[in-house]
Amino acid sequence: MIPILTMPEDDKTHPIPDLTGYITEGQIILSRELYRKGVTPPIDVLPSLSRLKDKGIGEGKTRADHANTMNQLFAAYARGKEAKELMTVLGEAALTDMDKLYAQFADEFEREYVSQGYNANRDIEETLEIGWKLLSILPRSELKRIKDAFLDEYYDKAKAQREREA
Repeated sequence: MIPILTMPEDDKTHPIPDLTGYITEGQIILSRELYRKGVTPPIDVLPSLSRLKDKGIGEGKTRADHANTMNQLFAAYARGKEAKELMTVLGEAALTDMDKLYAQFADEFEREYVSQGYNANRDIEETLEIGWKLLSILPRSELKRIKDAFLDEYYDKAKAQREREA
């Protein structure tokens, strides 16, 4: 059973929805903005949290690159969302070329990674491959949260696949 709490004005700072220190193993935050964009399920991955994820990922449990890839995806998505906010306020002309890549990354991350419908049965291998494909939007030099060995193994292959599909 998953308890669902809603708060007036979506006030996550109110003490009632903060159950993370008590009975929950995490929180899934839904986003009206993502819902309006057609992202299903509309999960806002940045404020959502899991207290169990670190116990279930990594070498011997999932693929060895899982933790690095996840951290880089979230960092790039956060920067992409910041670039999109800047674009809204100041216009696209105010963005650097790198900001534009991060904004593109954020859009594609929501469309291809977060949005998977309600009946998808995507395994971790497929999810990581999608993650690498998305990270290949960015220059390798931007991927500072990933070990060089993982970049050597996955980045160039994902970049080549992305270019073939374009």
